[in-house]
Amino acid sequence: MRYDRIHQILGEGDFVRAVSEGEFAGRHSSFHDLFRVRNGRLAEHWDAIEAIPARDRWKNGYGKF
Repeated sequence: MRYDRIHQILGEGDFVRAVSEGEFAGRHSSFHDLFRVRNGRLAEHWDAIEAIPARDRWKNGYGKF
């Protein structure tokens, strides 16, 4: 797993959301992470990883991000 680029970080209250891209299991992928912070420490973490298809298979001209 490798993170190459962070696209967005949002925080509100105890929650922080990060959207990034990189490589997972040898495939170009997007990463969506949600963290809950409590007392200055990470209390919970949820994530979703999705492979990004080759450009010629995109359904629009804008890409994933």
